[in-house]
Amino acid sequence: MIAHLVVWYVVFLFSVTFHEYAHARTAALLGDKTAYLGGFTTLDPIPHLKRSPFGLIIIPIYTFIEAHWMMGWASVPFDPRWGKRRPLAQAAMSAAGPLANFALCALAWGIMKVLLVMHVVRVAAQPTYDHWVDVVGHGSRSPLAAGAMALTILIDLNLILGLFNLMPVPPLDGAGILEGVAPKRLGPLVERLRESTILGLAGLIVWWYYFGHVSSPIRNWVATTLLYG
Repeated sequence: MIAHLVVWYVVFLFSVTFHEYAHARTAALLGDKTAYLGGFTTLDPIPHLKRSPFGLIIIPIYTFIEAHWMMGWASVPFDPRWGKRRPLAQAAMSAAGPLANFALCALAWGIMKVLLVMHVVRVAAQPTYDHWVDVVGHGSRSPLAAGAMALTILIDLNLILGLFNLMPVPPLDGAGILEGVAPKRLGPLVERLRESTILGLAGLIVWWYYFGHVSSPIRNWVATTLLYG
């Protein structure tokens, strides 16, 4: 259990840190130095852990103990006045996080595919959500098996992070994308969603309820094309 938790947490922390790094780096490139000056344009997780200890430490460990899956959150600061002046830049900054997760997913998918083709790993007899492959010639407790599990989690977790954050409900990244690209007449509606905690919470609950219906076919397709394609 402890080893399993460690593998999960390392992948989770790296994935969320990379997500937030992408936000901070994109904002800095497009003119908002808020996150840069705060020290968030780094892959070092320490600044993010200090900013979001509840979302990056307590909740992930709690959800792993309860469900053998990690959830959590983090954020980086940005200047909303910059976003209002440059809405397309804000949309790009918001999109950078999910795109970073999709990039990690694709990279891990490619590495796993190479390992399968080279027969370093093979499809597990009974694949689970975080155990898709077995390492040929090594036991389930070997370092190579831990690496294979990390790749599996990296694929699935980043796919979920990317998809979930695209929902246009504050505080998810989809809201920032919508706010940046939506016609001006929709601006007051998006702003009201952002300012209303109740509406935002209601949107998150609805999205969480229906998310499985949206994500499951995509996750199944990604796993099937990797393992059997």
